[in-house]
Amino acid sequence: MTTILDGKLTAKEVRARVKEGCAAFTEKTGRAPGLAVVLVGDDPASAIYTRNKGKAAKKCGMYDVHHHLPADTPEADVLALVRELNEDARVDGILVQLPLPGHVDTDKVIAAISPEKDADGFNPVNVGRLWLGQPAPVACTPLGITTILDRYEIDVKGMNAVIIGRSNIVGKPMAALLMRRHATVTVCHSRTKDLPDVIRAADLIVAAIGRAKFVTGDMVKEGAVVLDVGINRLEDGTLCGDVDFEAAAERASAITPVPGGVGPMTIATLLANVLTLAEARGE
Repeated sequence: MTTILDGKLTAKEVRARVKEGCAAFTEKTGRAPGLAVVLVGDDPASAIYTRNKGKAAKKCGMYDVHHHLPADTPEADVLALVRELNEDARVDGILVQLPLPGHVDTDKVIAAISPEKDADGFNPVNVGRLWLGQPAPVACTPLGITTILDRYEIDVKGMNAVIIGRSNIVGKPMAALLMRRHATVTVCHSRTKDLPDVIRAADLIVAAIGRAKFVTGDMVKEGAVVLDVGINRLEDGTLCGDVDFEAAAERASAITPVPGGVGPMTIATLLANVLTLAEARGE
């Protein structure tokens, strides 16, 4: 029988633990853990994401500050704000919502965030720490996936893991985390030869390619674990992942649905990252 990996339930459990941790931190230090969110521009999706992150932080007992800058804000001003937040004792975690307007260098902004306040785990210093196996904040979606694996006691040791997509946000950090857990990892992309055959050999599939139902049922090995990161909207308005859920579920031993799988874990993991950063600062 296929296990449906419930991201909503797992995220609810994570948020409950974060809320307890925030209360304990506040009692100990006299202040709440702080999250600063920076939004540049008026992208509707980004505005929704940042608003939801702020609401979630407040529900967990965090101090939340939101900076919304006009789309034409000079890069120098964005960098100045980030540096100001680095020095703000109330702020433990900084999140700059992506994408940024074209005139702002994303890499430069991410690098400006203090590694000790990098809530997203994107700063190059923390990326290096991740690959070296050192403690560091980790990108929220991959870390959320490992939380789901832990929640359902799925041990990836010795598994042949195939990641479809090599982004800095999901694919690359996911590879590092799975290798930490002693999986054998293959990272695939648009130029991978014989991609369907590579997928068919996988004991664990992480689909993060951004193409609706790209992974078909016949690509899923009997008993494989399938983790679907994709969120795609079909012509009829319904959401689906990068995996054909119904077909894949007939063969997989465990699978995340879309919606309700990996997605809810992203904000929950962000909150957990902020609490961890606050506890590390210990102020």
